[in-house]
Amino acid sequence: MGSRTVAPGEAQEDGSAAVRTLARFLPVLLIVAGVCYDFLTPRAFTAVPFFTAAPLIAAPLTSLRTTVLTGLASFLAAYAVHARFDFGPNVDTVTEVLTVVTVAALAAGINRIVRLGDQRLASAREIAEAAQRAVLPEPAERIGGFEIAARYEAAQEGAFIGGDLYAIQDTPYGVRLVVGDVRGKGMGAVAAVAVVIGAFREAAEQEATLEAVAGRLERALAREGVRRGGLDAVEGFTTAVLAELPRGDGTVRVVNRGHPPPLLLHGDGKVCPVRGPEAALPLGMAELGAWPDRAAEHAFPSGATLLLHTDGLSEARDAHGRFYDPERRLAGRVVTAPGALLARLAAEVRRHTGGGMTDDMALLAVRRP
Repeated sequence: MGSRTVAPGEAQEDGSAAVRTLARFLPVLLIVAGVCYDFLTPRAFTAVPFFTAAPLIAAPLTSLRTTVLTGLASFLAAYAVHARFDFGPNVDTVTEVLTVVTVAALAAGINRIVRLGDQRLASAREIAEAAQRAVLPEPAERIGGFEIAARYEAAQEGAFIGGDLYAIQDTPYGVRLVVGDVRGKGMGAVAAVAVVIGAFREAAEQEATLEAVAGRLERALAREGVRRGGLDAVEGFTTAVLAELPRGDGTVRVVNRGHPPPLLLHGDGKVCPVRGPEAALPLGMAELGAWPDRAAEHAFPSGATLLLHTDGLSEARDAHGRFYDPERRLAGRVVTAPGALLARLAAEVRRHTGGGMTDDMALLAVRRP
């Protein structure tokens, strides 16, 4: 009977779940430990640290009701361990019980502050999700007769969008696609992503050639760099690969502007990188050198899948610094569904990096059925 190897990311996730479960039961364990401690030690020893710690730990991890109930349980336990000695209230008893009550009230206040912070964070996450859906909408499963799938994997946990981009457009000239990576991070990169995608959607409908579409993106980024000023005016750039799938002729045309080359996955498992006739500078660097874009044309037979990706895939490193090589990893595989391919790639990269991706990753797969 075979055994399954547990990936580092899975082990880390299981460990985190176990820690969270233990933390939620910890307040009860502390109260029980405090009662046992007080009953097993002489009268001069006190278990107040156990009873005050319980509501403080419950505050950030549980609801207000549970925090209040934990504080009440701590108060009753503190009073009970003193009542067992069968003497009336004294300075020590009143001081310790009031200490527990005060800390319980503070814990309730901390719980409200934490919950308000969680609500603000949830609101920010909803805004980020809305921004992602607006800038990088989920494409239809079938466009222009092709099977399509796209996936965005953010390196930072909880993030939704960054400097990587993709877009698909069904145009009079065929299905056109772009995948790119904007230099930099933060809102500046997100703004550049919106500029590139907006310019691509407009140009893809209007320009007769893929080279002309690339030129429109170049001019749009130049305008954006001047508008933003500062470092972006002279150092802002975007690596990108544009592809065009004409209807009915079984080919793909590609213009590459300093981006990792797409991979063509044939139906028999053969993998071929789709390279251009010559190297070209990224978009936004026209001042360093200008020459006409030249589209490379390749056969795109039935049953083949075109995979476009950012360097978050090809430059993902493991603990020993070894890169993830998609061309080698995908060789010999038969792809039947683009969505399944991207899901498997994302899982493999997470395992390869041990769950510690350092760069965002955008994936776009197109299959000719």
